[in-house]
Amino acid sequence: LTEPPALARSGAMRAAGLLLAWALLGAAASQQCQPAGPGGVLRFSDRHAEIRVPALHRVPSPLDPLYGLVRRCLDLIQQNPLPTELLRTALNDPSSVRTSQVVQYELGYVVCAAVALLFTVAVPVAGMCFCYCRSRRRCGGRLRAHRRSLGCRRRCLLTCLSFTSLVILVSVTCALVTSQRVKAQMEPGLGAVPSTLRTLRQHLANVPQGVQMVVDKFEVPRKQIISDLGGLSRSVGLSIHAQLKAVTYEALADLQDRAGDLQTSLHHLQIVHRTARALAAARAELEPALRERRRRVVALLDDPRCTSCASVLGRAQGLQLGADYGKVPSVEKVLKALAGLPRSDFAEMIRQGNGTFNSIPELAVERMAQLIQDLRGDLARTAEKVQSIADGFPLPDYTRPVSEALGKAERRSQPYLREAERFERYRWIAGTVLCSIILLIVACNVTGMALGAYGLSKREDPSDYECRGEAGAKFLLVGVGLAFLFSWLLILLVFATFLVGGNIQTLVCRNWVNQEIYKFIDTPGNLPPSMNLTRQLNLRRDSNLSSAYRECKSGAGLWEVLQLDSSYDLDEHLRTPQYTADFQKRLGDFTAALGDVRLLRSEGRQDLETFARSGVDEVDYGRFQEEMKNPVVQTSLPGLARNLEGLQKMQRNSTVAGRLAAEARALWHMQNSTVQSQEALVAKLGESVQFLSRLAPHLKERVRRTLATTASVEARLPLQAQQILRQELGCFTRKELRYFAQYLNWVGQTLREDVASCQPLATALDNGRVILCDRIAEPWNAFWFSLGCCTFFLIPSIIFAVRLTKHFRPIRNRLM
Repeated sequence: LTEPPALARSGAMRAAGLLLAWALLGAAASQQCQPAGPGGVLRFSDRHAEIRVPALHRVPSPLDPLYGLVRRCLDLIQQNPLPTELLRTALNDPSSVRTSQVVQYELGYVVCAAVALLFTVAVPVAGMCFCYCRSRRRCGGRLRAHRRSLGCRRRCLLTCLSFTSLVILVSVTCALVTSQRVKAQMEPGLGAVPSTLRTLRQHLANVPQGVQMVVDKFEVPRKQIISDLGGLSRSVGLSIHAQLKAVTYEALADLQDRAGDLQTSLHHLQIVHRTARALAAARAELEPALRERRRRVVALLDDPRCTSCASVLGRAQGLQLGADYGKVPSVEKVLKALAGLPRSDFAEMIRQGNGTFNSIPELAVERMAQLIQDLRGDLARTAEKVQSIADGFPLPDYTRPVSEALGKAERRSQPYLREAERFERYRWIAGTVLCSIILLIVACNVTGMALGAYGLSKREDPSDYECRGEAGAKFLLVGVGLAFLFSWLLILLVFATFLVGGNIQTLVCRNWVNQEIYKFIDTPGNLPPSMNLTRQLNLRRDSNLSSAYRECKSGAGLWEVLQLDSSYDLDEHLRTPQYTADFQKRLGDFTAALGDVRLLRSEGRQDLETFARSGVDEVDYGRFQEEMKNPVVQTSLPGLARNLEGLQKMQRNSTVAGRLAAEARALWHMQNSTVQSQEALVAKLGESVQFLSRLAPHLKERVRRTLATTASVEARLPLQAQQILRQELGCFTRKELRYFAQYLNWVGQTLREDVASCQPLATALDNGRVILCDRIAEPWNAFWFSLGCCTFFLIPSIIFAVRLTKHFRPIRNRLM
């Protein structure tokens, strides 16, 4: 016998399903952890921005071309580099400084001082001489005679005086703007010095509080880990259930199929046994009746009175029994072997196994409860260890000298800042007054030229007196007088501001930008012991201010600059294992039996083994099928009855016709009462035989596979559950360790770049350069440069104004 194709396909699919399930189980142990999503990144709020020093930058200005011109002029005046020898002597032994050294370095300024002195003396003397000449009526009088070239000379003088006045006006405007800018920047700039020093001291004083605030942020990973611990046990149980349910459900389904085979086979065997016996008994009862019926029908058809009966006679003679079910094999022995089966309730057994397997998540929660509690205790102890970072952080001991030095600098700077503010107030008042006088001079020049030119246009005869021309000449002379009177004050203010601003630019700012000041400070012996910044700032012995500035500017931590790396290794204190060892070990050592599931009890196994040994597969079901191919009666009773009914109609003899009708009714009665019931039994027998013949060839193999699979699943479920438990705990451990690592990395970065960063010190130095050089010195120098232009252009203004006054007065002698 061969297995039907549909059943073969079903068994092959079930076997393939079990193999796939076992393959998935084998891959479960090597399954990778899920990658961390955005929710796996911790967020720490920045609470230290308030202790940072905001960086200042040079702001572009429309006056930048003027600033650049002034810097080039100062570079031309002072071409000497930083006077290191002179400064070393001045700082260490001021009394030994020679004047010749100062003059040699300040040679450009000495030359400018000589020019200023000459101007201060020469212009007032020239003014007095002009006044003497005016009193003698020799300067600024009238023209003696009219010449043809006077018009051209007058226009030339007007143009020159106009251009000179325009230059003076532009220069005084620049002077006023830059003076106001110096005033606007001086007050906040001077105020920024103590405020920056206080901010730096506050930054250093806030280091312990900042460290504690950083340590307190351990609450962020702690809450996240506690939240993860709350769902760990159920997550592990669900993962075990999800990864093992395929093979478990396949095994339970296979077991349910075998239990169904047992029940159905027993049912069909009983049908076969009962039906075969019933068919044999029915055959014995049918045989004498059928023999008698054949005798009577044959005799009737053989009667000479029966017309055309010879054609049916052969069929009637073949009226005899067909199938003999007494010859088929007996299944009584098999039924005896299966007597009392099943002794176990397979449905309840499968329900219990399924329920036990489905309760794995709840079992995991129960058996991991103590682990979760212990891990929470480990977290509490880890928080104590993290607190040791704040308790053992030694930075305050090292920042105290720096803080004291900053406080001393703040106290010592106060008198100088007040003096600078007072000097700036006087400078602004003097500059504003003198700029106003220059504007008055320009106004006198413009008014004089306007009135004089108007008077010339109205005068018909050059020798005639014209009041408006005379007024114009007087305005020009007033401007000349003011220029003579205040020029020495102007040059004194220009030189004083030039000497201060120029030296700030060439001695301080220029060498600050090119780092020469830092090199001077770094050179041993340049500074007196009381000004040893390396010792006062507690820098490393192999370090200096330049390297400390560069390190601070790049974001280095104070412990790197203040020799903390040798006494306190921050990276060593922030190593993850020292905080997570207990947590990690507890998770690594945990084991729990979560896969003990009984799918098949011993009595159920014995039932299946008895079923396999019962001999169901040894019965010759082919004999049944061969016998069922034979009809109950060889000749069809309905066919023969219809033949007899047809012959009845052809008979002329009523007696023969009546006997044919009676025999036909007897055959129909036998068919309906006996043969049909036997045929129904044969059909029922055929269904059972077909099922048993399909099941029998593979019965032992299926039962063996089911028993082997069930035993294998029961044996491997605890091992696979343990592997999945280890995998899930490993993934959980790595996930939580990432939280620890994120926190510790953030702690290190925050302590270096924010809480314990020395970048504010470098920023303060850069801010000092921006304030002093870019915001104060540049407009300061532009102020004296603009005011100096005004002052020196007063000389040609005086000359042109004096010469022009003669052209606005009547001519003494008119030449024709």
